[in-house]
Amino acid sequence: MKRNKIQILLMLAMLSPLSLVKAQWTGKREKPAKTIDVKYGTITRPNRTDSAMVAFRNYGLGQFIHWGLYAIPGNEWNGISARQGAPASEWIRTWGGPTAPKNWLNIYDNLYKQFNPKNFDAKIWAKRAKEMGVKYLVFTTKHHDGFCLWPSKYSDYTVANSPYKKDIVKQVVDAYTEQGIDVFLYFSVTEWTNKDCVTSIPKTADEKARFDRFLKYTKNQLLELQTNYPRIKGFWFDGTWDRSWVNSYEFTYNLEKELRKNNPNLIIGSRFRNDEHGSRHFDSNGVLLGDYEQGWERKMPANIDILDGNDWDCVMTIPPNGWGYVKNTDGMYLKTTDDVIDLLMRSRSMNGNFVLNFGPDGDGNMSKHENELITDLGKWTKANAEGIYNVSHFPLESKYGYYTVSKTDSTSLFLTVMNRPVNNILRVVFPKNSKLIPASAILLDSQKDLILKKANIGFDRDQNMYFDIIIPEDLQSKRAFLVKIKLGNAKTAEDKLMDAKI
Repeated sequence: MKRNKIQILLMLAMLSPLSLVKAQWTGKREKPAKTIDVKYGTITRPNRTDSAMVAFRNYGLGQFIHWGLYAIPGNEWNGISARQGAPASEWIRTWGGPTAPKNWLNIYDNLYKQFNPKNFDAKIWAKRAKEMGVKYLVFTTKHHDGFCLWPSKYSDYTVANSPYKKDIVKQVVDAYTEQGIDVFLYFSVTEWTNKDCVTSIPKTADEKARFDRFLKYTKNQLLELQTNYPRIKGFWFDGTWDRSWVNSYEFTYNLEKELRKNNPNLIIGSRFRNDEHGSRHFDSNGVLLGDYEQGWERKMPANIDILDGNDWDCVMTIPPNGWGYVKNTDGMYLKTTDDVIDLLMRSRSMNGNFVLNFGPDGDGNMSKHENELITDLGKWTKANAEGIYNVSHFPLESKYGYYTVSKTDSTSLFLTVMNRPVNNILRVVFPKNSKLIPASAILLDSQKDLILKKANIGFDRDQNMYFDIIIPEDLQSKRAFLVKIKLGNAKTAEDKLMDAKI
């Protein structure tokens, strides 16, 4: 049977590694029917129980900061927007098409001569992050352009050669650590400005020699970061999609082992490397490569079952896309405090952390919208902390919002009410065989007692119990609120009523 060109292309796309990777984040994960021999698979045991990973699971809310030379243009140049010519603000160096400035690469690569953030103060950033309720930070040491925000001795393209000169990474690590916020360092492997960064699989002798230098350079920088900033908790890797890096599975396997040897509690996400069969994030048998799933970037799991018990976090931008500073956000939807609360509690209900990204401008300022988010979210997380941190998934669903349960007290259940019912009655549903059922309820932020009563609605052959929690009509709430439900032993038996005879 003959197939046209479009059909063939569609078939190839369905079989491509890229489509398989996408399926890991968009649909049901299918493990291979037959186990494949994997030599360069996972290094750490699944679901680590050390103190570092226990802390990771309890973080709840994180902050991501994308900052570098791309903050200077802010996704535009001389009043011309790069929206139609670059995929994101931090990718502005790749600006192409009719709107791109003449000699743009040369202009961009010399922006380091202007990098002098007069308002940058890591202590203010850290203080505000703590006010917001942040428990961990992911900070860009260098993005794909290769510009280092620390004075790396392995590169001249660093902050040391900018007018600012001072070590930004050190200031950030120190300031956040002093506020009790754990720090993870973002590190891009690929480097657009590095002539030794061969993106395809090296074939010629020259390409092989160059890429060997690049691998050594990458290793040296990572070891340098570990040495310079020993208080960091982990690495967040990016730019690991190049075929040359994918083909270097033995090198990356041994590099991860060395990084972990230097710090046995180091946390590394699933994005760092792949196995010898080219499988990324998960090895060819579906086993997680790293300590947590790092693929939930601007997306969420459909349900907890997809995660198969793996640790994970969701990293999210405030505009639809673009992690770095965007000077002109006209026409862009900017996520609100309510959006962030919804995403945060959805993540927590599935045992994940939620990490909100910020893109300071070239002077080191957060935007007005970002500052408003910090203030509003901080008030909310402070009032509802008990239901956000040190909690886990509870195996019930609610049409009103999301459940979390305390890890230290299994009788403390929290319902985040995103959708307030018009009749002010929260009807919570428990299976009849539950050993613990609702005994009392309060509004978490005010500690006000709520009326709770049993509500047998009498469905035939119903396997559930129903409990009504009454929200006071005079409760004025402009955003989501948490109800703390105290669970008690199920002592009262349901009256035995006749089921319908069919």
